[in-house]
Amino acid sequence: MESKHVLTTTAVIGTDINQATQALEQGKLVALPTETVYGLAANGLDATAVAGVFAAKNRPAFNPLILHTNNFSRFAEWGLELPETMLALAKVFSPGPLTYVVPQTSNLIPDLVTAGTHAVAIRVPKHPLTLKLLAKLPFPVAAPSANKSGYVSPTTAAHVAQQMGAEVAYILDGGACEVGVESTIVSFLNNQVELLRYGGVSVEAIEAVVGKIKLPQQGFVDNPVAPGQLAKHYATKIPLVHGQVETRLKMYNPNEVGILSFTKTYLDVPAQQQLVLSPTGNLVEAAQKLFAAMRTLDEMNIAIILAEVFPNEGLGRAINDRLHRASIHA
Repeated sequence: MESKHVLTTTAVIGTDINQATQALEQGKLVALPTETVYGLAANGLDATAVAGVFAAKNRPAFNPLILHTNNFSRFAEWGLELPETMLALAKVFSPGPLTYVVPQTSNLIPDLVTAGTHAVAIRVPKHPLTLKLLAKLPFPVAAPSANKSGYVSPTTAAHVAQQMGAEVAYILDGGACEVGVESTIVSFLNNQVELLRYGGVSVEAIEAVVGKIKLPQQGFVDNPVAPGQLAKHYATKIPLVHGQVETRLKMYNPNEVGILSFTKTYLDVPAQQQLVLSPTGNLVEAAQKLFAAMRTLDEMNIAIILAEVFPNEGLGRAINDRLHRASIHA
């Protein structure tokens, strides 16, 4: 018999795929684990169910969603024609933390999913529990991160319950997320491969397969064709500042400061208020711990969070991107 418990938020957490499947088929919302972060899932072909995602998250309707399923071949069932270059990249990185933005060729996908654009974002996540769930469903699920819009993304079932427990029918518990930051997003529109969001797959890894890709001129836009392109996102309640930690430390009482660093600690700031993401300098480990560390600092009795600039390579680009968007100076 599976173990489950009910939190004060009324959220039911468990590992029952059948219960999650039934809820989704009834048009309800289910939180599910992926290798990146936990997602807030709804039937991606049901406009009413998708509207529930936007309402639960307080998400702006112009911010599109990602459709998830267990195998890219299934998107043909739902009217999508996938580019050959995209499929070549998917053979290497999917299932995994890479999202593909392709031309919208289906009349089955609601405009709410695509924000009325000519593009649709699709992904096959790499989590055994969620892949089993997706294989049972006759539809893809639309699933942004399972948190209130703009706040730090959840990497455990408990994180979801803290914010979204009252809005979801079920939280499928798959443990802590292995990657810890959202998927990288690449676009296959306009006959070119273009990066739209830094994430769990590095630019270097993608370019090793398809050659040089177009990088974003800026980290955010006002009319996104994919999630995660808005300027203000992933924000903590306590103000966070990204960069120049040693200089900014002189501006605050050290007892009121929280530090988010890569490998080092800082004098005068209490040790319990300093979270080092990877003492050995491993960017993969740092990315995995990022959102949980931001949440931990956000619950402390401090006035400011100072976050380092991480090495701008590999997953360091994704970490810097998230911290920049969360920063009060972003």
